[in-house]
Amino acid sequence: MVNERLLRDMEFIVELDKMKTILRQTSLISQDRHEDDAQHSWHIAVMAMILDKYADEKIDTCKVIKMLLIHDLVELYAGDTFCYDKDANKDKEERELAAADKIFGMLSQDKAREMRALWDEFEEMETPEALFAASMDRLQPMLNNYHNQGGTWKKYDVPQADIYERISPVKKSSTSLWEFVEHMLEDAYDKGLINRR
Repeated sequence: MVNERLLRDMEFIVELDKMKTILRQTSLISQDRHEDDAQHSWHIAVMAMILDKYADEKIDTCKVIKMLLIHDLVELYAGDTFCYDKDANKDKEERELAAADKIFGMLSQDKAREMRALWDEFEEMETPEALFAASMDRLQPMLNNYHNQGGTWKKYDVPQADIYERISPVKKSSTSLWEFVEHMLEDAYDKGLINRR
């Protein structure tokens, strides 16, 4: 007879396949198609492996990667909320908390507690690991938009001040990466990819 816990874990794993169907606003670089949540999570997890040496504080990279791999699981039920859509963001926290209860509730109590604690830590952005994870989560769409001639910045006429606000966790986690961000955003302005208003 198959172990009950194993069956529950497998049901959770099967549910995760839906991450591949949740499209984000960001397009793939030089492609005319949107990335999905699974692609985004994989990409930023690898980014953390590559860029961890630029963190200002010592971080547990494995913990950061775990956060990045699960941070968007709530979107299975809450959907992807475009970060610059002020109306859609009004009830985002409420929707995502309910989704977190549902998705992590599929697991056995010990595993559910572990994953929910990682998700909560990521959302609170108070630890060095959470700040670095948030930095990766926000840096990746910036790279895509920059390399897609403005991408969603241009499509939705997002002002540079809003972009700086969104990417601000980088400033708290890495001096080197923040210098890169400032250079890239100023270059994006000079190229007409974003405006200052």
